[in-house]
Amino acid sequence: MKLKKHNGFTLIEVMIVVAIVGILAAIAYPSYQEQVRKSRRADCAGELTLLANAMERFFTLNGAYPATLAAANFPAQCPIDGGTPSYDFAIALDNPGPGFTVTAAPIGPQASDKCGTLGLTHLGAQTVSTGLPLTECW
Repeated sequence: MKLKKHNGFTLIEVMIVVAIVGILAAIAYPSYQEQVRKSRRADCAGELTLLANAMERFFTLNGAYPATLAAANFPAQCPIDGGTPSYDFAIALDNPGPGFTVTAAPIGPQASDKCGTLGLTHLGAQTVSTGLPLTECW
């Protein structure tokens, strides 16, 4: 009597593949999330520089820095071209004297970002609220 050969996978083989895929996903997903946060941070750091440039343009035209984002004609959140907001922009004027610090505070999907609030002064000095090295966050 000849045995009939069956084609296909056994349940054990399928379960092993599912376990391997699960392990790979558990490793890859946090790395993916960190890369997305890093991308949002870089996008917003660039837009923070645009805000500082808008502040300087306003100063050139009016002789003083704007006290609000509306006066600077700049959006209040990042990304400025739409999408899910990930940072809130703010302006803090130096007292006394001309000068400012613009900041971007993480919100929503970016709230757990390790760099915290990004800052940029009128002199171009970059800051991070968490004390991490600037090269990691800017």
